[in-house]
Amino acid sequence: MLRRLPICVVLAITTVLVAAAPVLAHDNGEGLYGETNDRVITNAGFILIVFFPLFIFFVSLLQWQLEKRKDRRKAAAKAFGKSPGGW
Repeated sequence: MLRRLPICVVLAITTVLVAAAPVLAHDNGEGLYGETNDRVITNAGFILIVFFPLFIFFVSLLQWQLEKRKDRRKAAAKAFGKSPGGW
């Protein structure tokens, strides 16, 4: 059974790739959104420009809060007389 696995994987990937072309070729190549013009592309670019700094900001806030939590737990463990971890 293990010898057939690579053959089955290659066959499955080939089948998906062969079937993808006709499925994606409908409506003269127009996507789900509709006609893509310069305004749509510009707005998508602005959305990306806003998204990534906001994402970095919020993930940094999350990391900062987690670091504060870790420091409080280490201080509490030290005050209790236990080692915060390790050997």
